[in-house]
Amino acid sequence: MLKFIKGHMTSIDHVDLFPVLAFILFFSLFIGVLFWVRAMRRDQVDHMSSLPLADDASNATTNHAH
Repeated sequence: MLKFIKGHMTSIDHVDLFPVLAFILFFSLFIGVLFWVRAMRRDQVDHMSSLPLADDASNATTNHAH
């Protein structure tokens, strides 16, 4: 099976760019999420951290800041 995949991958032009593009995409997504988390307000973080522990009835009545 590996020979089949390797044979087809060597016939593709510029196949060596795929790992580099995948790394750039992953790294930019990681940096974007990191900036998003750092820009969040403290009350948003506190609200999200309490969500797994909250009851369903209390979630329906709370005001969500979006």
